[in-house]
Amino acid sequence: MLAVVRTLLRRELLLAMRRRSDAATALLFFIIVASLFPLGVGAEPNQLRAIGPGVIWVAALLSTMLSLGRLFAADYADGTLEQLALGAAPLGVVVAAKAIAHWLVAGLPLVVIAPLIALQYDLERPLYGVLAASLLLGTPVLSLIGAIGAALTLGLRGGGVLISLLVLPLYVPVLILGAGSVAMAAAGLAPSGQLLLLAALLVVSAAFAPWAVAVAVRIGVE
Repeated sequence: MLAVVRTLLRRELLLAMRRRSDAATALLFFIIVASLFPLGVGAEPNQLRAIGPGVIWVAALLSTMLSLGRLFAADYADGTLEQLALGAAPLGVVVAAKAIAHWLVAGLPLVVIAPLIALQYDLERPLYGVLAASLLLGTPVLSLIGAIGAALTLGLRGGGVLISLLVLPLYVPVLILGAGSVAMAAAGLAPSGQLLLLAALLVVSAAFAPWAVAVAVRIGVE
């Protein structure tokens, strides 16, 4: 099973390298959206510190959603997804590998670059670690939940809009906990409660989302 996961991860990452513009577009979108807010609301430090965590998290959420429509679309169009569904490997493992690859391409760069974006909001240095930790726990949840929406909209016209309608309500708890952990740390309180809840969401999503995606994919390819 581990060999299957490694093979699928390698395949997905190689395909992502061939479509580097897609990953670059999502990352640039995150940078641009997060950078425009200080220009729009002004340079008052207290105001920037107050809105910074929420803005960064909203930008990360929207950036992650940009690439969800392409998560299964290419494999569905050329018949690869149907072959994977008929293969010996459990489909849940296959879609889990695809979700991990999506996070490595679309989510992990946001975790790395977020502390640099936080400089624009004059956040205190100790908050950078909390921000990175919240994104490290939360962005995989976004990829796993987003995979469910991508699977449910396979082959549909206007699938990108439908994905947004499906997954945005499910993203709200992740957004609240992620931004709230940084706000708690900024107020001098321990952010561990929100981070532990994010970790719990990650565990639950990792346990159940791949099998829900597998069911949706089987329905889509049939």
